[in-house]
Amino acid sequence: MEPHVPRTARIALNRPIRRLFDYLVPDHIALHPGQRVTVPFGRQSATGLVVETDAKPPEGITLKPVRSAAEAWPALPPETFRLLSWASDYYQHPLGECLFTALPPALRRGRPAVENADPYWQACGDPALLPGNATRQRELLAWLNRQPGGAGSKQIVRAGFTQSQIRGLQEKELIREITPPTPDGVTEETRNRIPVLSPAQQEAANQLPSPDNGFATALLFGITGSGKTELYLHYLKTHLDDRHQALILVPEINLTPQTVARFQFYFGPRIAVWHSALKDSERLSTWLRIRNGEPVILIGTRSAVLLPFTDLKTIVVDEEHDSSYKQGEGFRYSGRDTAVYRAHLNNCPVILGSATPSMESYHNALSGKYRLVRLEERAGNAKPPTIKLLDIRSRPLEGGLSRPALQAIEKCLNAGQQALVYVNRRGFAPVMMCFDCGHMVECPRCDTRLTYHRRDRAMRCHHCDFQTAATERCPKCNSESFKPVGQGTERSEDVLATQFPDFPVVRVDRDSTQRKGSIQGILETVNSGRPCILVGTQMLAKGHDFPNVTLVVVVNADGGLFSVDFRAPEQLIQTLLQVSGRAGRGEKTGEVLVQTCHSDHPLLQSLAAGYYLPVADQLLAERETGQLPPYRAMAILRAESDIMSTSLKLLDDIKSKASGSGIESWGPLPALIARRADRHRAQLIMVSNNRVRLNRQLAALCQDLDRMRLPADVKWAIDVDPLKTG
Repeated sequence: MEPHVPRTARIALNRPIRRLFDYLVPDHIALHPGQRVTVPFGRQSATGLVVETDAKPPEGITLKPVRSAAEAWPALPPETFRLLSWASDYYQHPLGECLFTALPPALRRGRPAVENADPYWQACGDPALLPGNATRQRELLAWLNRQPGGAGSKQIVRAGFTQSQIRGLQEKELIREITPPTPDGVTEETRNRIPVLSPAQQEAANQLPSPDNGFATALLFGITGSGKTELYLHYLKTHLDDRHQALILVPEINLTPQTVARFQFYFGPRIAVWHSALKDSERLSTWLRIRNGEPVILIGTRSAVLLPFTDLKTIVVDEEHDSSYKQGEGFRYSGRDTAVYRAHLNNCPVILGSATPSMESYHNALSGKYRLVRLEERAGNAKPPTIKLLDIRSRPLEGGLSRPALQAIEKCLNAGQQALVYVNRRGFAPVMMCFDCGHMVECPRCDTRLTYHRRDRAMRCHHCDFQTAATERCPKCNSESFKPVGQGTERSEDVLATQFPDFPVVRVDRDSTQRKGSIQGILETVNSGRPCILVGTQMLAKGHDFPNVTLVVVVNADGGLFSVDFRAPEQLIQTLLQVSGRAGRGEKTGEVLVQTCHSDHPLLQSLAAGYYLPVADQLLAERETGQLPPYRAMAILRAESDIMSTSLKLLDDIKSKASGSGIESWGPLPALIARRADRHRAQLIMVSNNRVRLNRQLAALCQDLDRMRLPADVKWAIDVDPLKTG
């Protein structure tokens, strides 16, 4: 009789450590890669994910047994598991944390992969049978009587009633629990709807790759207002049948309501949503629909690309250039680039859409790696807006706005149209300065100044969230000459409200849209078509369709022209063209006024011509001359500690290992904001012509850094393909 060979499993935990843990597998448990398990970890239990089975453990170690399997099936199917393993290797991040990113919060905490029961209720009694003081129960019963098919408890609570009122009616036998009705699914009317394309849109649609031909990447260069969303809808209606899944990535949560409504019109209940503002129960419900293979069309932000699709046939990345697709901390992955690799694994097409493509995607299209599809006509009768540079040197400004800009806004409003004012700073003013002693209020925890928010009478740091009360006198010399300097959205809002008291001024920034549902209220105001002024930050530049906006004013276009970050000119031109694209999307002609002190700058001159690709060609030529991405691969090793010398020393010690054959290193140097939240930050930049070699060197660096006994206050991280180099 053969001796019993114990079975083992290698488990990943949701911890910031680059090692896996071996456990014994009891005979009664069958495990597969991607499966959730409960294991002992120290004195506690932890939820883990199986990475490998029957791996040979280190000798001389007594293994603890796996306690239980959460489900009999893998939470991460094979293709999703391969995607996350690749992302862990490419972005040099611990595998455990990468794998757990694909789980909703409830499953990360070890909850069962089942939805909470939602009892369904139907009225079966007369409200008149209730006593006079049971006002809310009577209202609930009357409300249920108006729901002939009944309603679930969650729906009842959303309508403003409580679980105790439901129980009260149940005890009085005035409502009864019934079996929930089966969803009707997509109606025949919805199934037959298909967008009508213009000749230009149809020509572009004919050039997009078909799912029948397997993996391909198409870069859809469609100018603002050209109808890229209609093209996505037409593509899915034409190529996606009722059995398969699709993924639509959008850069911002605030874009999802508008996008979801358009997709639901054509696809009904197949549409699902994924973003960080959803409740845990909503995320679990959507995750289960995807994992169970329902033919959902998921509209989601960055992390949606990591979900456990089982039958994915198409991926669309809208506004593919947007920096929101790159995670800024922790697992620093690019949602766009991960989507391309996911399409490769799924053998399906991926469409990258943008009016201002990133340099990386455009370079890939020029080199033939991607298919370039052009859509350079606006939908319907709309024409691209005219862009004018307004030189504000020596001009008096009111809240950052010149007199010609204010006159243009007045003319626009009097014509019954809407104006958009773009200000890329939140708050009232970026600086409070004493005009007697020159003192400016700085953040005590960061190397930056506090922003004045007049609405809240507060001074805030937009980097570490430090906050203190604003004062009317200089805190250094007690002078009354303590005044705000510069423009923020609040200041522009106040100036415009004073100048145009008969018209609503709507501010759109992170502060004004924090409350749930606030963005929907703002969009309803604008979409009503009544004359108004929109004032906002980059949130206004991203994909919104405002048909009655005919004028866009850019308060200051010079911010990115002289930055130390080589990507700043690209990001500046992208933002300005995107925000300019909000003008003239309806029947009326649009106009864009760009205020600048450098109207003769070549980039702004190219912007005024309204053509993005010549600007992109110019920027690519500069990148090639400097041998910067996309012509060379780049990664940044960042270190932070309580003292700058400690951060720099760590990078100095590791620099010799960071350099090698074909790899060049720059630095170490302090970061652009060297101190943030009382942490001193430094960085070492690595570039190489060979991405594989750079990746191999980064993996070796991670191993060396893991072996080093660093002080507790020292932290390090690697950022592959960074979007910010300052």
